[in-house]
Amino acid sequence: MLKTIFFLPAELYKNRRLVFKLAKNDFKTKYAGSYLGIVWAFVQPIVTILVYWFVFSVGFRSGTGDLGVPFVLYLVAGIVPWFFFQDALIGGTNSLLEYNYLVKKVVFNISVLPVVKIISAMFVHGFFVLFTIILYMCYGRFPDLYYIQILYYSICTFLLVLGLVYATCAVVVFFRDLTQIISIGLQVGIWLTPIMWIAETSLPGHPLLQKVLQLNPMYYIVSGYRDAFVMKKWFFESPMWTLYFWIFTILCFLFGNWVFKRLRVHFADVL
Repeated sequence: MLKTIFFLPAELYKNRRLVFKLAKNDFKTKYAGSYLGIVWAFVQPIVTILVYWFVFSVGFRSGTGDLGVPFVLYLVAGIVPWFFFQDALIGGTNSLLEYNYLVKKVVFNISVLPVVKIISAMFVHGFFVLFTIILYMCYGRFPDLYYIQILYYSICTFLLVLGLVYATCAVVVFFRDLTQIISIGLQVGIWLTPIMWIAETSLPGHPLLQKVLQLNPMYYIVSGYRDAFVMKKWFFESPMWTLYFWIFTILCFLFGNWVFKRLRVHFADVL
């Protein structure tokens, strides 16, 4: 079991320069050929934020109750980690299909390809974290010690997605419809995660439903970003949910690694 856990990290560390070089090239080439280039990586998420803000804050006149924070700040703190999760999951799932010419090379270590896509998504995520901090400062909320947790929750998202994409990128080679299933799952998942709704006040009288929704690992991450930006709480103040998240993530990683190793010998034949 320990060999399984440490095998991939060791491989990634050994190929770390290659991984970052490929990730940088992936980020640059994703929007190559368009007039605005990498600007499109930021335009669509910003437009999405503006649409959600207008619909819920202006249209439905949603507020944040006793939290004492404008809805746009509450929204951004929750949707930024979701953007990272979504982009990394979709990109990582399609990594072997996109880089199929590398998969067919006998000497190339294909286990780095899903990580390349996740790191590429992290570049965009870094911009949006900075965007969020600046937005909060515009409302008079300046960085403090709690912001350190953003790094912790970013690592949480990275490792969670890593375990998922090692399974999904292997399966999608043989079952191409998985990409569409994941897209639908993400559309549902964004509403099951407290991004547009207030976790603390939206489910009064339904404690069991709230516990069920908290089984979603992104519930922990989204709430964690808000704890850093809004609630001013440390992650270790919720030890049981932190323990649950890491058990879930480790099991997910072990399963994803097992699926990837079982199917990788057949990739070149199918691609």
